[in-house]
Amino acid sequence: MRETCVPPEVKLKDTGFGYTLSLIGGKYKMIIMYWLSENKVMRFNALQRSIGTISFKTLSIMLKELEADGLIIRQEFPQIPPKVEYSLSERGLSLIPVLNMMCDWGEKNNLPALEAVQR
Repeated sequence: MRETCVPPEVKLKDTGFGYTLSLIGGKYKMIIMYWLSENKVMRFNALQRSIGTISFKTLSIMLKELEADGLIIRQEFPQIPPKVEYSLSERGLSLIPVLNMMCDWGEKNNLPALEAVQR
């Protein structure tokens, strides 16, 4: 069993933990991946509506980064008007258990919810 994800003599960016954070870090990447895991395939506007608080520019940047990292697939259909669909790649799907563990942890450790139950 590993003692720590980030040994004292190693820089965070040089560890598996640091690499994972570099792929999914930020406010929206895991949210985008969540919606794609729930809906399998989504178009840009549907993603933007589902997230609600994300600007056009930020969503565009996040999608480009996720695609460059091999976590999502962008499929463009040659038609007028243009149609683009996004889905999770196999690599992206492999991160969904991490997202599910985060969800479970949040449900068990949500302090306001726990306090409400104790009242």
